Amino acid sequence: MKTINKKIIGISTIAFILACGNEKKPVEIVKLDPAFDVSQIDSTVLPCEDFEKFAVGNWLKNNPVPESESRWGSFNIVHDANEIKLKAIVDEAAAAKAKKGTPLQQVGDFYTSALDSTTVNKLGITPLQPLLDKIDAVKNTQGLVEIMVETNKYGSNSIFNYYVEIDAKNSTQYITYLSQGGLGLPDKAYYTPTDERGVTILAEYKKHITAIFVLAGVDEATSEKNATSVIEIETELAANSMDRVDRRDPDKTYNKMTKEELQKLCTSINWIQYFTAAELKDVNDIVLEQPNFIKFLDKAFKKYSIENWKTYMKWHLINNMADNLSIAFEKQSFSFYSTTLRGVAEMKPRWKRALEKSNRNVGEQIGKLFVEKHFPESSKQKVLELIGNISATFSERVKKLDWMSDSTKTKALDKLGKFTYKIGYPDKWKDYSSVDINSTSLAQNVMNMNYHKYKENVNKLGKPIDKTEWGMNPQTINAYYNPTMNEIVFPAAILQPPFFSPAADDAINYGGIGGVIGHEFSHGFDDQGSKFDGDGNLKNWWSNEDLANFAARTSKLVNQFDAYKVVEGNHVNGQLTLGENIADIAGITLAYYALEKAMNSKKDQLIDGYTYQQRFFLGWAQVWHGNSKDEAIINQVKTDPHSPTRYRTIGPLTNMLEFREAFGCKEGVMIAPDSLRVTIW
Repeated sequence: MKTINKKIIGISTIAFILACGNEKKPVEIVKLDPAFDVSQIDSTVLPCEDFEKFAVGNWLKNNPVPESESRWGSFNIVHDANEIKLKAIVDEAAAAKAKKGTPLQQVGDFYTSALDSTTVNKLGITPLQPLLDKIDAVKNTQGLVEIMVETNKYGSNSIFNYYVEIDAKNSTQYITYLSQGGLGLPDKAYYTPTDERGVTILAEYKKHITAIFVLAGVDEATSEKNATSVIEIETELAANSMDRVDRRDPDKTYNKMTKEELQKLCTSINWIQYFTAAELKDVNDIVLEQPNFIKFLDKAFKKYSIENWKTYMKWHLINNMADNLSIAFEKQSFSFYSTTLRGVAEMKPRWKRALEKSNRNVGEQIGKLFVEKHFPESSKQKVLELIGNISATFSERVKKLDWMSDSTKTKALDKLGKFTYKIGYPDKWKDYSSVDINSTSLAQNVMNMNYHKYKENVNKLGKPIDKTEWGMNPQTINAYYNPTMNEIVFPAAILQPPFFSPAADDAINYGGIGGVIGHEFSHGFDDQGSKFDGDGNLKNWWSNEDLANFAARTSKLVNQFDAYKVVEGNHVNGQLTLGENIADIAGITLAYYALEKAMNSKKDQLIDGYTYQQRFFLGWAQVWHGNSKDEAIINQVKTDPHSPTRYRTIGPLTNMLEFREAFGCKEGVMIAPDSLRVTIW
């Protein structure tokens, strides 16, 4: 579905009554090209009873999830529109036959290789054979972890992960992190199922492993034994893994030690040799995110034979690369990870899959071409205005908080004042000219790009912090907050309808991109972001009393979202989603009051019968509206720190008296009672 830009004539009766009931300001009735399509509204539902069904109910009824998707909503619609733009870019690049090493050449040749089903089918698993042979040659534990390093360089993650990132307690330097890994299922809970669906998924996972080994040329009986062995090892790894709630806590995942201390913790690995193999130079200190997991590896290496570990390593290499091998491998991977886990019935056409692979691997090169064609600088300036208004609103609200002491307020304002913003695209593009990308070998192209990015990461160690680096490509429809850089980042692709339109009225833009901006601002002050100071260091800047007040408020939010039921008895995990829920409720509140500030000198225009306050909330609903397959929702509440879109829409509103006033809601109707209502920022 494309963004709708037709004129809508006529006024919803219920909207007109509600609008006239809001007597804050005189209103002027106007007709504009609306940024919110009122045909989405289901006027048979009262906004105060179920705002999602009221605001976008007709859209939800008329837009079931396509068979090629696990969910369908505003992000998917923008993604589809983006794909048309991106396809034109990659098609043009493919036809250009540009100079070797240029973004145009790399984009064109990578996309061509991803489209070339004949060659990938002919090659089969042969692109991985050199690495598989190296796994076969392993004789001992040290050889095992060193081949793990080797496969990791080319895109296979297994046993545990390692990477170089900004030191969370010293944001002026990079440090090496080690973290748990090794699972082929989405979460540790999948290995100990407690319901029929879980038992089925685990059984299907075993079939999937077996099928992948058969495709790799292993006989059926041996493949089944391999699958049993892999699941046995992964189940043990899962049992000793930290759960997702604890993994969100930066205090629990920051465990700094010397390489000598690491050596004592896990003696099975010669860590000096390990770091040499990993091309990590001058490693002195390491941050272990899950020390107990690394310690457990000593037992695991002794418990399972080298042959079993080699089988496990082969499995992860092939599984991680399956999408880039023959169509048989790709279909098998889709069957389990998309159909079984997320309910997707049909594969997308090959050009879309090729485009996805291109975005994953040569995404920045595509991004450079994308912004040259599709990002007006005027959008950047408009968004900067919204950011400035929301920042000022945040500052004003912090000063008025009745639950925070003056000393902590001062530090909060200091952090807010140190925020930096990146909008649209990087000021400095990375240089990928040395990477060999050709038009005939998809898997090799992927491995070449993976190795380049690997080297780019490990080579950060000992160098100054690169403040210009981006964590997303410009064509990504998303945004993020980075606590160690204390920055918020808005890629170019999110700066379009329904999130943002230069031609839209303020209410829709503030309800859309304004809510997103406020959301990312608020991540700096959610239950985890609030543990970092204005310089990006993991350092407590709160008084004990203020921390207790904050915890009391956030615990109410945990309880609210825990109560939201989804499919088959599953429910939202209020603790896992706490950071995102804080950011949603704080973000929409900041955006609302920033809109009020923007409207101070303007007349309230009734557009399609709605006041600007009502249109603000309609804009919010339009951003988050979506349908999902049951399988996708179940997987989401088990693994995703974001709540399902329905509860992102209505969850924050239950706490907002501003919503109650805008729509004339009665006490207790879709509004949490005062004793349970949550206001944080």
